[in-house]
Amino acid sequence: MPMPAVLALEDGTAYAGTAFGAIGEAAGEAVFNTSMTGYQEIITDPSYRGQIVAMTYPLIGNYGVNEEDIESHRPWLEGLVVKELSRVTSNWRARRSLDEYLHEAGVPGIQGIDTRALTKHIRTAGAMRAVLSSTDADPKRAAERARASPGLVGRDLIREVTCAEPWEWQPEGAAGPTVVVLDYGVKYGILRRLKDLGCRVRLLPASATADDVAAEGPDGILLSNGPGDPAAVPYAVETVRQLIEKPPAGRPLPVFGICMGHQVLGQAMGGRTFKLKFGHHGANHPTKDLHTGKVDITVQNHGFCVDIESLADRDMEVTHLNLNDQTLEGMEHRRLPVFSVQFHPEASPGPHDSRHLFRRFLDLMRGCHAQA
Repeated sequence: MPMPAVLALEDGTAYAGTAFGAIGEAAGEAVFNTSMTGYQEIITDPSYRGQIVAMTYPLIGNYGVNEEDIESHRPWLEGLVVKELSRVTSNWRARRSLDEYLHEAGVPGIQGIDTRALTKHIRTAGAMRAVLSSTDADPKRAAERARASPGLVGRDLIREVTCAEPWEWQPEGAAGPTVVVLDYGVKYGILRRLKDLGCRVRLLPASATADDVAAEGPDGILLSNGPGDPAAVPYAVETVRQLIEKPPAGRPLPVFGICMGHQVLGQAMGGRTFKLKFGHHGANHPTKDLHTGKVDITVQNHGFCVDIESLADRDMEVTHLNLNDQTLEGMEHRRLPVFSVQFHPEASPGPHDSRHLFRRFLDLMRGCHAQA
């Protein structure tokens, strides 16, 4: 028999359904993702640490889970919400069902709720704390526990997802420039794109200092995606500030920030960040390149944003805007080979419109190396 489960929000709104995945309870910020496919990449994205994700597409799980499409070594989201969990797993790459995968990982899920109503509520009221429970499905008690749970503002979740020690991504056959990735919760898709371009990819923990980065002899630095509040990681901001003000070897190094890395860079350059009402989560967000006028459909997953006005008197120039709400999606330094985007150019999942940014990063590294 299906086990009852409940998703309760801090404002008292509750949705009854049935459990799948692990039996248990999870607390986190409830957000919605508008991707039609790619649930496996979403649940293994470390940027979702601290969040309960509701998929707006109604049928989830039909192609199961495979070994190739993971974005980290485990699921990181706190819980998963779907309208209907597919009872059929049909794909030649599938190794297990989504239900089995979440059960093994200890991640609870709920199905059978009105995800359209939930999405519209979050869109109106904003993302909020929530509890997903299949052990105590009383909605009032679950809402009380949601109100007692920590939110995302002020929380350093990067420490929970970063690597513990320096390591190298697929070291065999790398003959190109050395990229040091400051790991704030990096997706494998980013590492795959760098490797595809021939780069040697070295990962350092988020707590690495500027001296730690310099010791790797990098040709470029990538600031990765990650979860939580960018204002809660001053140690990461200070490292980036030092790398830009006093670069290793005394010469400017290309710096490429993605998502959380974009926000950390914004703060390092003197900007401010703020929390969005319900965030941008999905594979269908239009962004405009202000230099070319071109519009890319991008993959996004962030609840915080860099304040455009805070960069007005800085050395950073706005390069991309979100066409849904006009928020900042990209910036670059006016004199140095430093740039960043709020969206995910590696996709995984989603459209590949902006993958060319990795080629731009490679060209900057080659250009700086030729001038050295």
